[in-house]
Amino acid sequence: MESGFDWASWGPLLAKVGGAAVLLFWVVGAYNRLVRLRGAIGVAWAQIDELLARRSLLLEALADAVREHLVDEGMTLAALSQADQRQRSAALAVRARPSHSPALVAWVLAEAELASPLARLQALLEQHPELAGNEPVLPLQRQLVELAPRLVYARQLFSDAAEAYNAALEEIPTRAVGRLFGMRPASRL
Repeated sequence: MESGFDWASWGPLLAKVGGAAVLLFWVVGAYNRLVRLRGAIGVAWAQIDELLARRSLLLEALADAVREHLVDEGMTLAALSQADQRQRSAALAVRARPSHSPALVAWVLAEAELASPLARLQALLEQHPELAGNEPVLPLQRQLVELAPRLVYARQLFSDAAEAYNAALEEIPTRAVGRLFGMRPASRL
């Protein structure tokens, strides 16, 4: 009597279990890769959000610094403040869901709305040379100018992260995992 493992009867079952385990590990790996790439979008947005918060503080300080000199331009300063508040509110919505397209669209619109009163304030500062040399105004203006390219760069990093995530969602067979878990493409800026 031979005592040994009967491969003939257990072999097919072990092959099926092994195949299922390989498939399960692949699905978990693909899912984790997509989650990691989607997380990179959130990290990229955090960099943008930090710069936006800094810009908001600078705009508030600049408006306060010129308020008494630009008494007739209270509407411009109010419009700037309101547009900045709408932009910050939209940015908070994106912070909650950085790959959510409607939130990003709302932020882009709010950002565009902020451009007009900001340009108007810059024009007013150029029209009032006494403010250009004003000690609190000049450093604030300089910081705003220095912040602009950093914001452009951070937006590019965000778009790159969104593109990497979207590309992974389109790869076969990872595409099936993304669909299985309801992952949707991210918007770029």
